[in-house]
Amino acid sequence: MTSFIHELNGVFHAVCPLDCPDQCGLLLHKEDGKIVKVEGDPQHPVTKGHICNKVRNMSERIYDGNRLKYPLKRIGSKGEGKFTRISWEEALSTITSCWKELIEIDGPESILPYSFYGNMGRLSAEGMDRRFWNLLGASRLDRTICSSAGSVGYQYTMGGSLGIDPEDTIHSKLFIFWGINAASTNMHQIALAQKARKQNGAKWIVIDVHKNQTGRMADWFIPILPGTDSALVLGLMHILFAENMVDQEFLQKYTVGYEELRKHVIQYTPAKVSEFTGVPVSDIYKLARMYGQTSPSFIRIGNGPQHHDNGGMFVRTVACLPALTGQWLVKGGGAIKGNSAYLAPNTESLQRSSLLKNRHTRVINMNLLGEALLTLDPPVKSLYVYGSNPALVTPSSNKVRKGLEREDLFVVVHDLFLTETAKYADIVLPATSSFENTDLYTSYWHHYIQIQQPVIAPYGESKSNVDVFRLFAKEMGFGDEAAFAETEAEMIAGALNNPRNPYLEDINYSFLVEQRYVKAKVKQLFPGTLPTPSGKIELYSEKMKQDGYPPLPTYIPLVNHGDHYFQFVPGPNHNFLNSTFSNIQKHVELEKELRLHMNRVDALAAGIEDGDMVRVWNSHGECEIKVAVGDNVLPGVVVTQGIWADEAAWSHEGLNSKNFLINSLTPDRIADMGGGATFFSGRVNVEKILTS
Repeated sequence: MTSFIHELNGVFHAVCPLDCPDQCGLLLHKEDGKIVKVEGDPQHPVTKGHICNKVRNMSERIYDGNRLKYPLKRIGSKGEGKFTRISWEEALSTITSCWKELIEIDGPESILPYSFYGNMGRLSAEGMDRRFWNLLGASRLDRTICSSAGSVGYQYTMGGSLGIDPEDTIHSKLFIFWGINAASTNMHQIALAQKARKQNGAKWIVIDVHKNQTGRMADWFIPILPGTDSALVLGLMHILFAENMVDQEFLQKYTVGYEELRKHVIQYTPAKVSEFTGVPVSDIYKLARMYGQTSPSFIRIGNGPQHHDNGGMFVRTVACLPALTGQWLVKGGGAIKGNSAYLAPNTESLQRSSLLKNRHTRVINMNLLGEALLTLDPPVKSLYVYGSNPALVTPSSNKVRKGLEREDLFVVVHDLFLTETAKYADIVLPATSSFENTDLYTSYWHHYIQIQQPVIAPYGESKSNVDVFRLFAKEMGFGDEAAFAETEAEMIAGALNNPRNPYLEDINYSFLVEQRYVKAKVKQLFPGTLPTPSGKIELYSEKMKQDGYPPLPTYIPLVNHGDHYFQFVPGPNHNFLNSTFSNIQKHVELEKELRLHMNRVDALAAGIEDGDMVRVWNSHGECEIKVAVGDNVLPGVVVTQGIWADEAAWSHEGLNSKNFLINSLTPDRIADMGGGATFFSGRVNVEKILTS
């Protein structure tokens, strides 16, 4: 069937593979065996045919002339990017021979996998690979770079990744987009909000450190100082209790700790909160009254604020807010941080953690990769990278690159392109795109589970993650293990069979293939029991106290390392997704250029004008960037957007910077919860570059 599909032309259903909450349904147009057009599937119940430019131009990436066609072996120095073609047989033999030797001499923990969700397919990102690493006994990677701090914080309050159905937000009358540039990162939530605005007169409030695309669409944009969001929430709680805008019946029935919270927030006066946040006292009162007096009201909790030292506590705190006004009982009321629990697969069936014999195998936080490569004892001797580009995306990336330069570190990269990380590799393997694979997709925002079947033949000699790890298992002598003999269809069937998740009841592989996308059997959270220790919303959390945290929502200021003046926030942009697409000329042209957004007050004081090139630096690294002067950020704050590839950005007409390595400026401290990253808690200095 697969080869038959490869030979067909026409229009084929597909799923967007990007690490994005929307997970759009797609239609792929094929001519002469190639995808010539990507458009949205108008029949998809949530995404309804609308897609972003990233995906609309996906064929530019799939057929880019720099895409890898066959395995490569390094012939130059690390980082130089000089390689020669080799066969898959030589590549597999070289890799597994090295690993066998390392296991014999240094033990399996000398090998470290490094991966994330460059492809959100469950089989690609956490299937055959996890089985292989578990049986091998390699060091375990703590994959915490994105949303782990907020996920843990939300779990303390709500028990799991459970929010309202985004389709219900067409009924909302007040939207608060808190720390999320949804126009660029959750466009269908914007579409739903636009529908609510049209039919309900819904108002939009955006709270963020930067007046980005979403901020410009809002009825009211509230700029805030980075890392102070939890203080603002506590100030709103102070007013809601003081002015009796809380739902006493809901608090009594569905929460624990509301009386303790009432007393606790007395200290967070609007005057004090204003000093913390930079939000005027009058605006704090106005916001609290809008929220307290509007129903249904909905909060879209973004990833931005959780990328601070206090990120987990912020999400834990804002997750309490809908309980105060009883919004969870109102259709279109409540919040979404994520909804992944509704579509949670059978992870044991998928990943086979039982194959890991040593339960004390060391765990390495992916945010600390640079530190691990440079200082860990016993050292990491081999790094296998897939679905990620750590030389660009990992915090303190100068440390990462220095670690990758180690001559005694055997590096293998499996990717579609010769990425910045791949240039340090000893062996590079060509990867398939998602449209060349069979895979299972589960959104972490909407409630639809989807399947992808191959639409085009593998590009050149490229192979999927599933196929590569099957080959590794065979070469390592794991062939007798049934886990590596399963087909993709069998893996998906096992993943869907999850007795612990009632929302997936009656959804099986055959039904999913027939329907293409199926909605989980989700019901409203209340009345009902939450997966918290009490079964209720925990405004006071005894579990947090046991874990060493304040049991009540608390504002904890950011760590202030060094004497650098500006708070620095490197946010996402509109046309890249992390480093994906940053090497594609079409997407670079759409994004135009990297800018450092600076308040006009700061610019005037430093003698900087709009369009000047500036040097941005701290103890971690430095960059040279063109500045955009205005009122899009508060004084004392600078913001960039996007992770730009080393060479594609520099060669683009009009860009003269020699250094766009934004994550060289970011700290590799760990957030308060979940081992999360603190990308947005760095500080920098900025100075104008004087030209002769």
